Amino acid sequence: MQKAATPTVEDVARAAGVSTATVSRALNKPDTVRPALRAQVLATVERLGYLANAGARAMSLRRSGTVGVIVPTIDNAIFAHGLQAFQQRMAQAGQVVLLAFSNYDAAQEEAQALALLARGVDALALTGLSQRPSLMALLSQRGMPWVHTGAFPAPAGAACVGFRNRETILRVVRYLLDLGHRRIAMLAGNAAGNDRAADRIDGVRQALRAARLTLPPHALVQAPYTLLAAREGSRALLAVQPAPTALVCGNDVLAWGAMLECQAQGIDVPGALSVVGFDDLEMSRHWQPALTTMHVPTERMWSLAADYLIDRLNGTLDHVVQMEVDVELLVRGSTSPPRRGRSR
Repeated sequence: MQKAATPTVEDVARAAGVSTATVSRALNKPDTVRPALRAQVLATVERLGYLANAGARAMSLRRSGTVGVIVPTIDNAIFAHGLQAFQQRMAQAGQVVLLAFSNYDAAQEEAQALALLARGVDALALTGLSQRPSLMALLSQRGMPWVHTGAFPAPAGAACVGFRNRETILRVVRYLLDLGHRRIAMLAGNAAGNDRAADRIDGVRQALRAARLTLPPHALVQAPYTLLAAREGSRALLAVQPAPTALVCGNDVLAWGAMLECQAQGIDVPGALSVVGFDDLEMSRHWQPALTTMHVPTERMWSLAADYLIDRLNGTLDHVVQMEVDVELLVRGSTSPPRRGRSR
């Protein structure tokens, strides 16, 4: 059986009754073509099964049509959700996303960024602000659009979409203080190579200091974002005397592990210990009791990051933008005022 000929851009143009230039604009710069005409071209493309030649497209636009993104991991659902929103936005703009992981290691992140640059990505999305200065200098020298996510503000000359981690966790501690808690401990993410985790630790210390309280070394445990590590870390904090009445966790996964450990030890949440998370992952609202946590608009944050890069690549934006997103404390069943004489 003879193989059918692969349709060309000329075939699409002839079938749609337009020029090849119009087909090219409809596929590569859809905003420059009238909606009805664009729909006519796209319908013809679908009917003929035409696939644009990526190499020819890259040569004509002097771009590869790919965007790189580096996140620490996808073990944490917060990054998986963000990446999905980012990829959907990029796909709508005709961009292909190349993904790499840093494992919270600045050296590994730089190596991955260099590998993405070698593959010709047109733009780059990064997580947080812990990158090596050498990487930032290289991106600036190349004039490549890039954006930081999950933190705000960024250094001058760098774009970002995020929030103030230190000030956000301050709100959590103030909420607990207003409930009457004075013995507050923290189960934090590892601060090494993670500016967001470091800022949250600083924020807890700052809030307690403002209330003339402290976060002593034995009341702070840093742990990887896993349930096992969270249980082990919270076990150490629960053994502290006098026992804490509230536990601030660096993210929801750590809070889940803490609540599992409390359950295993027969410690009532929130009766004996109030627990607060950070991120508002879907499971947190279904936990028993439901987790009080700080809601981060992850999908919106990553969508805005994608929009920024798309606008830079399309030439509709010619300057760096720093965007702050709103976060919200969601009070649920895992927190309550401390009870007098509570014991374990």
